[in-house]
Amino acid sequence: MSAPNPIRAYAAVTAAYWAFMLSDGALRMLVLLHFNSLGFSPIQLAWLFLLYEVAGIVTNLAAGWLAARFGLAATLYGGLALQIGALVALAQLDPGWGIAASVAFVMAVQGVSGVAKDLAKMSSKSAVKLLAPQENGGLFRWVSALTGSKNAVKGCGFFLGAALLALAGFQTAVWGMAGVLAVILTAVVVFLPAGLPGRMKSDEAWGGWRSKDRRVNRLSLARMFLFGARDVWFVVGIPVYFQAVLSDGTPEGRREAFFLIGSFLALWIIAYGAVQAAAPRILGGRAQSEAETTRKAILWAGFLVPVPFLLAGAAWMAGDPAPWLTATLIGGLLVFGFVFAVNSSVHSYLILAYGSAERITRDVGFYYMANASGRLIGTLLSGLSYQVGGLPLCLATAGVMALASWLAARRLGTV
Repeated sequence: MSAPNPIRAYAAVTAAYWAFMLSDGALRMLVLLHFNSLGFSPIQLAWLFLLYEVAGIVTNLAAGWLAARFGLAATLYGGLALQIGALVALAQLDPGWGIAASVAFVMAVQGVSGVAKDLAKMSSKSAVKLLAPQENGGLFRWVSALTGSKNAVKGCGFFLGAALLALAGFQTAVWGMAGVLAVILTAVVVFLPAGLPGRMKSDEAWGGWRSKDRRVNRLSLARMFLFGARDVWFVVGIPVYFQAVLSDGTPEGRREAFFLIGSFLALWIIAYGAVQAAAPRILGGRAQSEAETTRKAILWAGFLVPVPFLLAGAAWMAGDPAPWLTATLIGGLLVFGFVFAVNSSVHSYLILAYGSAERITRDVGFYYMANASGRLIGTLLSGLSYQVGGLPLCLATAGVMALASWLAARRLGTV
């Protein structure tokens, strides 16, 4: 079978990933705001996303092996199909169920969605390693463009989810997303060029998931703490805090809060994606050596550490919600997003630069397993820290995670 045109294959993979992440962002916002409006506590909200992150840990290990055995196209199609199934299942949620039954059901559905997300992510990122030009920083530019555009699309999904919840209601929104994604899956199957690389030898073993390259393992550890630092405040803490501040408890007030929270998180993700796409220029252009990029990855990991600690101090000093605190949080989280985006983008480049083409799906799978582990830890600590100590403890916990990410990243310089 002849090799596909790299540009056409990259465009098809990117389009599929965009479609998936739009639905993923919308689904997260739908679930969070809908169940928060039903009176779920911060810890109960965190539980709704728990299996989503657990599934990501397992899936990323298995996905690398599956792609090595069956090819990247198969795992990409599988991710889209599972997301459609998750949306259809979620539409069956009965408002008459008790809290325990609702939490268990939504956790299970979110688990399926987590499997779908990481199948699609691993397939897309691995395809970039195999398709991108190697000269003139082509790999860094291609992976930054994919990752940055994906997060911009996911940010639109956050706004879409909040808008659909306010305008159409929960079930109508979920059914509509499932229908659109089914059309997109059909189009991807038809238009994705044949011969997408990724399938390895047929006797690829299940074992060997942990890389022999210490750089891959240390980068994965830094990635775990980096995403834990974000999700500690992103998953539950800040959305619940803003909903308490912005909503007056009336149906109209809740709808207005949905729009405002969804808009802020959407803009945060979109801006984060734009910075990711620009990261190669921010870090010094295309002629940079791998060693120099590694040095800058360590430097930028350190830049992130003080931001959440300063915001935690501001929240502690304010005590009760105040207009100046809201403005400070918005500005501070935008700064956090800028530094976080550069860190995330350079990590996404380095894992592909460090990984060998022969086992790229395994290295990328292991790396994103660490990513999912960080999200799991962040999700658990988000609900727990907010319920125990409010916003100050939530943000201080994010600072501890950022510090751990910097300490792990520093070890890249000793390899």
